[in-house]
Amino acid sequence: MKVVVIGAGLAGLCAARDLQRAGVEVVVLEARDRVGGRLEGGEIGGHPIELGGTWVGEGHARMYELIEELGLQIFRTWNDAGQVLIQLGDKRVLLDGTQGAIPRLNPIALADLAQGMARFGSLARGVDPAEPWSHPKAHHLDSQTFETWVRRNLRTAAGRAYFRVATEAIFAADAADISLLHALFYATSNTDLETLMAVDGGAQQDRVVGGSVLVAQRLASGLEVRLSSPVASIAHDDTGVTVTTRDGDAFAADRVVVALPPTLAGRLTYDPVLPAWRDQLTQVLPAGTVAKTFAAYPTPFWREQGLNGQVACDTGPVKVTFDVSPPDGEIGVLLGFVEGGEARRWQRLSDSERRQGVIDSFVRYFGPAAGDPTAYVEKDWSAEEFSRGCYGAYFAPGVWTGYGDVLRPPIGRIHWAGAEYAVEWNGYMEGAVRSGSATAREILG
Repeated sequence: MKVVVIGAGLAGLCAARDLQRAGVEVVVLEARDRVGGRLEGGEIGGHPIELGGTWVGEGHARMYELIEELGLQIFRTWNDAGQVLIQLGDKRVLLDGTQGAIPRLNPIALADLAQGMARFGSLARGVDPAEPWSHPKAHHLDSQTFETWVRRNLRTAAGRAYFRVATEAIFAADAADISLLHALFYATSNTDLETLMAVDGGAQQDRVVGGSVLVAQRLASGLEVRLSSPVASIAHDDTGVTVTTRDGDAFAADRVVVALPPTLAGRLTYDPVLPAWRDQLTQVLPAGTVAKTFAAYPTPFWREQGLNGQVACDTGPVKVTFDVSPPDGEIGVLLGFVEGGEARRWQRLSDSERRQGVIDSFVRYFGPAAGDPTAYVEKDWSAEEFSRGCYGAYFAPGVWTGYGDVLRPPIGRIHWAGAEYAVEWNGYMEGAVRSGSATAREILG
């Protein structure tokens, strides 16, 4: 058997590796001049940073196994000392970073947030992440936005603001962009909302020494990967497939794995064309909008102020920050996320305006010392030709109930893989790894 894998991200590489280990002849075609997909390494102040996917955390068993197998090491996200800054409206509070992700608000707002979290958690536990559309009230849940639910179930401005900031941080989209059913699916796919937001015991717990892109690079080392080979078309019938690149190179195989985000998979030419429902699915699954911004300083000075570098704020452009300094603390590095509607406005600014907006946000959170970084780096994933956004696809109202059952099944000899297709840990590196292996099993079966 011969299989062509399109895309050298984690899902594509894991699918290719599993197939190759089973004796299948595999070639991976990657549009970029590097492997990793939505993982990308960068540098600031002479130290590595993750321009793309960054963290592994609680429950990411396959990623931890892979990291160890590939001879890599992890280190904890800085969270052991200092406090998280939560700023909602004119209320500025500090939260012990080791005590979860719920801020100490006034009693009324805190009670409101607690009941909102409880209601959301109860709803999410009733959703099957393998078949969200099978929920008894799926159409009701999928006919409204998450913003609608927030307005109906949170009574205080602070409670609503907290859910909106969390939505931007998790989905790189606004609460008004996504279906309530999708928010519930995503939370239960990733254990719960608290896990998604937490550091210790949560999804942002650990980082890979040297950067997460090393996982992809070491996975690719034993595979035939052809870089700078963007695919243009897939011809398929009952006997096999032919994958053709933009340069005209053709690869005949028995099957093909399309390990691309759905919106990019929909831009390939298929002969014969895909069924209408599958093609329309790719039209209604946009990627989130996010830019990662980094500022380097001679030291992680915020730690001296009793802060751990983590911020959640309802005023942008940067609303969420992390301390991503190297493990030895030789320099200080702040990571600021610009996401959702905020990112759509920010990315239209000039280079200097974008940079100033980010630095102004850092100064607002950490004081004047943040105003003079020694280096600055930004990465707008929406501008990437072969990503067109991050972290992953989001489902607007009506998409799960209208198209969910055609998301994962293959179309003849065309199979799908990626973080968006994962049942568990959807949207994370863990989900991509699991999806790639599941697709390999599907083909071998």
